[in-house]
Amino acid sequence: MRLRYWIAPIAALLLIAAGWYIVRSGFTLRRPVQLTILALNDFHGNLQPPPGGIRVADPADKAKKIAVAAGGAEHLATLVKQRREGKKHSIFVAAGDLIGASPFLSALFHDEPTIEALSIMGLDISSVGNHEFDEGGTELRRMQNGGCHPTDGCKGPHPFLGAKFKYLAASTIEKATGKPFFPAYEVREFGGIGVAFIGLTLRATPLVVNPTGVAGLEFRDEAETVNALIPEIKARGIEAIVVLIHEGGFPTGDYNECPGISGPIVNIVSKFDKAVDIVISGHTHQPYICSIDGRLVTSADKYGTILTEIDVRLDPRTRDVISAKAGNTIVRIDALAKDAEQTRLIAAYDARAKPIAARPSGKITEALLRDPNQAGESVLGDIIADAQLAATAGEADGAAVIALTNPGGIRNSILKSGDGTVTYADVFASQPFRNQLVTMTLTGAQLKQALEQQWTAPSFPRILQVSRGFAFSFDATRPLGDRVQSISFRGAPIDPNASYRVTVNDFLASGGDGFSTFKDGAARRTGIYDVDALDVWFKANSPISPHTPERITRLN
Repeated sequence: MRLRYWIAPIAALLLIAAGWYIVRSGFTLRRPVQLTILALNDFHGNLQPPPGGIRVADPADKAKKIAVAAGGAEHLATLVKQRREGKKHSIFVAAGDLIGASPFLSALFHDEPTIEALSIMGLDISSVGNHEFDEGGTELRRMQNGGCHPTDGCKGPHPFLGAKFKYLAASTIEKATGKPFFPAYEVREFGGIGVAFIGLTLRATPLVVNPTGVAGLEFRDEAETVNALIPEIKARGIEAIVVLIHEGGFPTGDYNECPGISGPIVNIVSKFDKAVDIVISGHTHQPYICSIDGRLVTSADKYGTILTEIDVRLDPRTRDVISAKAGNTIVRIDALAKDAEQTRLIAAYDARAKPIAARPSGKITEALLRDPNQAGESVLGDIIADAQLAATAGEADGAAVIALTNPGGIRNSILKSGDGTVTYADVFASQPFRNQLVTMTLTGAQLKQALEQQWTAPSFPRILQVSRGFAFSFDATRPLGDRVQSISFRGAPIDPNASYRVTVNDFLASGGDGFSTFKDGAARRTGIYDVDALDVWFKANSPISPHTPERITRLN
C-alpha cells in the first residue's frame, strides 16, 4: 500500500527531469517557454546592401579574411521572416543607431524610409543610439510619432506615419522633468511570462552629436540606470530581464566568437545587477557572441549584414531565464530572396531620389580616400576643408581665411568607377550629416586652444582636417594642453593676438566632439550645407586627383 504514496512524487521528479515544471500545488505541469529573440544594431539606414558586405575569417584559412556580400533591407526582411516562422514566441529588437550617418537613399528623406522598412520588417523594440540624435531630439520624436519634416515637408511617396516599433531610452533624461526621453523599458509577455527590455543610449552622446540637438537632456551612467530600475521591474513580478544598450566592445575573433573582448561593454556588464540575464549591444560595429560576467552578450556587426538569433528558455515556475544561447547569421545576398514588400518600398523612394542622386558633380582621376596617414590627415579631409573654405571665402559668405572639419563627419571615401564620374550621391555619402557651415572670428590663441582639444578624449584623438594655407605640428607624447608645437597660416606663424575668420560645420560650432572653444567664436555667419559646398567644389575643380597630405605634421 505504501508504494502508491511514492508513485506521484517519483513521476513528478521524472517529469521535471524531462523538462516539465510543477506550476502550483498538485500536478499542473508546463514545459519551459521557448522564446526567440532576433536582434540588430547599427543599421544606419542601409536599405541597400553596403559596398564590401562583411569581412569574416576564410573557412579555408582562419588567418585570412574574405568579403561576403551581405545586408540590405530586402534580404534582412526575408531572414527575419524565416527565423520567426513557426515560432510561437518571438520578438525582434535592436540596440540603436538604426538611422543617422545613412546612405543617400535614406538620408535624403531624413531616414523616413528606414523607419518604414524596419516597421514593415516587424521590429518591435529598439534602444536609442547616439546617431538617432543627429538631427536633434525633436526630430527623433517625429521618427517615433510621424508627421512631415518641419523644414523640408513631406517628400516621400506617402505620408510618414512614424515607427511602429517602440524606442526606449532609460538613461536619457529630460532635465526639466527628470523623466526619460522615451520609456525606460517595455514588458512583453510570452506564454504568460513577462520579459522586461531596458533601452540604454550611449553615455557619451553629447560629445558626438550636435550639442544643440540634445540641449536639456542628460545621459546618465548605463549600469546605475539599470540597477535603479531592477526593484521596480521585480515588483511587477518580472524576473527575466534583457538590456538593449548602444555601447559595445572589441573582440579579436570571428563573427560568432569572443576571444579577448575589450572595450566599455566589459566594465558596464560587470556592474549590472545579477538580475540582468541577456545584453544586446552595439555602437562598435563589431560582431560577437560573448559571455561576460556570466551573462550572454551579443552584437550584430553593422549595416544589416548580420542578424543575431537568441534562443531563450523561460521557467514557468520562477518566471526567470533558464538558459540562453545565441548565434549570428550573415544576411547573405546569394542565399536569401528579396522581400517583395521591401522591394516596393525601396523602389518608391528610389524613384524620387534617383534624379538627384545620379546628377554628376564632377570627375576624379583616382579614389579620394578618407583613410588618415600617421598624422591623422587624409586626402578627402583636405579636399573637404578646401571646399568649405571656398564656399565661405567671399565677403558676403563669411570672409573666411581658414576652414577646419572633423574627421568623424567624413563617413565614406569617394571611389572611382568607370570614367571617374562622381555623382551627387557619392558626394553625399562622404558627408551624410548635412551640417551647415558656420564662419566665426577666432584669435590665434583660440585656434591653438581648439587644436589642443583634439585630445579631449586622449585615447581617441580627433585630428581636425585643415584647409590649404593652414598647417600645424604636434607631439603626441607631450602633456595634454601642450601637444600642438607650431601653427602657421600662409607660411607665417599664427599671431596669438590676431583675429582670423574660421569656417567649421555647425556640429563643431556648437562644441561637438569636445571642441568647446568653437562655441566662443564671434561674429558668426551661417552658410550653405557642407555637402553642397563639396558639390560646388567638384563642379569648379574637376577632374580632381589625390595628393600627398602634408598640412599636418606628427613630430612624435
